Amino acid sequence: MRVLTALALFIDAGVHIHLAPGYQGASPAGIGQGNLFLIESAAAILAGLYVLVRGSRASYALALVVALSAFAAVVLYRYVDVPAFGPFPAMYDPVWFFEKSLSAVAEGAGALLAAVGLVRVATGGPAGAPRRSSRRRTT
Repeated sequence: MRVLTALALFIDAGVHIHLAPGYQGASPAGIGQGNLFLIESAAAILAGLYVLVRGSRASYALALVVALSAFAAVVLYRYVDVPAFGPFPAMYDPVWFFEKSLSAVAEGAGALLAAVGLVRVATGGPAGAPRRSSRRRTT
């Protein structure tokens, strides 16, 4: 569970790092979408490493927040033309292309995996290890 959650976050980060330079040019003033992509990438990498190293409730909760917020943002800005506000640019992008789709799938999968890991750890089972049955074997 830990490895899959981290892998989803690392895929998301890789796509955003790859796309960041092309999106920054569209908004050189303010924060810019490219810089937001780099910030999201850093958050995804840190959350992925945290899950790999610890596998704790806090690590899965962080992974869930990072993945779910990234997934919500890509879906929101795909279907809703949110205007620029403050230093944040308008990021409406009404097309699905391969890298954007890959990122969205990785973010959605990462959110689901992190949620499952969080539930497993919260209920007392280790999220990265197989569960043992509480039934005794009778021979």
